[in-house]
Amino acid sequence: MPTRKHTVLLAVIGFGCTSFLQVARRGGSVAPLLPIMAAVFIAFLVIGAALPVLPLHVHETLGLGTFLVGLVAGSQFAAAIVSRVWAGRHADRSGAKAAVVMGLLIAAAAGLLYFLSLSFITTPAMSVTFLLLGRALLGVGESFIITGAQTWGLAIRGVRNTSKVLAWVGSAMFGAFAAGAPIGTALYARYGFSGIALATTLLPVATLALVATLPRVEPTQRMQAGFLKVFSAVWVPGTASALSSIGFGAMTAFSALLFVGRGWAGWSAFTVFATAFILTRFFLGHLADRFGGAKVALICVLVEAAGLALIWASPWLALALLGAALTGFGYSLVYPGFGVEAVRSAPARQSRARDRRLHRFPRRGAGVRHPGSRLAGGFHRSRSGVRRQHGGGSRFGWDRGSHALRAAHATAR
Repeated sequence: MPTRKHTVLLAVIGFGCTSFLQVARRGGSVAPLLPIMAAVFIAFLVIGAALPVLPLHVHETLGLGTFLVGLVAGSQFAAAIVSRVWAGRHADRSGAKAAVVMGLLIAAAAGLLYFLSLSFITTPAMSVTFLLLGRALLGVGESFIITGAQTWGLAIRGVRNTSKVLAWVGSAMFGAFAAGAPIGTALYARYGFSGIALATTLLPVATLALVATLPRVEPTQRMQAGFLKVFSAVWVPGTASALSSIGFGAMTAFSALLFVGRGWAGWSAFTVFATAFILTRFFLGHLADRFGGAKVALICVLVEAAGLALIWASPWLALALLGAALTGFGYSLVYPGFGVEAVRSAPARQSRARDRRLHRFPRRGAGVRHPGSRLAGGFHRSRSGVRRQHGGGSRFGWDRGSHALRAAHATAR
């Protein structure tokens, strides 16, 4: 069994390295972004490592209910929503590189709070409080890192390549999720949650060494756009993007519990989801620029809902993994698609402001999904309860899919 686990880990890490080498061979427009993508990949490994083990740690080690499982998972996304504007302003005033550095320092501090939560392992209420604070701090760090990286990429490649920049930077992030899931599972199995805490502290510090060597870009000089003016341009694509992210919230919060409950490897669902996500963005990331973001998003919303339904209904691992792959495929191009529509309608000096506010909507959908679904679903500590959450995510996807379709049509017009 250990040999098999090590083989899987090497295969996943090898896949990540091969993907970056393939991007490098394409050269041209992608090559200048490779250092930024590498920094995002390393930094987000800590988030990917925690995704499959956090539900197990809270539910099994601390013995807490599934509402708190979702609250711990969703607190990171909620913090990312709240801090997005702050991160964007910091990137505009101090530069994209400064925002990334700030995010890495904040992420390392989150690891220290993880360690502190372990000191109160015999007092679950106190332990989960520090864990919530650590997750919230990690969400703020994530916000600074990804906002700085996207601003950096847009400064290098320009607004005409908006969907490509979003796709490539996002691929690095989800590549880290894919590789981090089995790595986190292995760390948790061998060292417990302290291994996750140590990785969360050290990896961001190590990433600082890479970022320090990269040239900075000048802070953006732009007119301050009024909130209502910017919001009016992004609320339609933003709402549709948020609704599509409910499925992502279900995957991050429940896939590990669902798969473990059925006797399958807990990390496999999210790794397959993230792998399909980055492959789709890598090979099809240009579709939004070529055919229009709204049209691409229309199709992807339906594919994502179909994948969630397959996970919910599947009695076999192979079918469930196929559902995870379909979910990742569908979710991958929704945000770039709606991002293209928002940025194309914005004046040059307001496009980054609109992009930042649009980026808050997917996190809002994911954050709402985590804790709120427990209250709506009457969750119990059982396999059927976890299964209901995936079924609820699928039904929510179909019900809200009609709203996303109408929003996309309105954006296209």
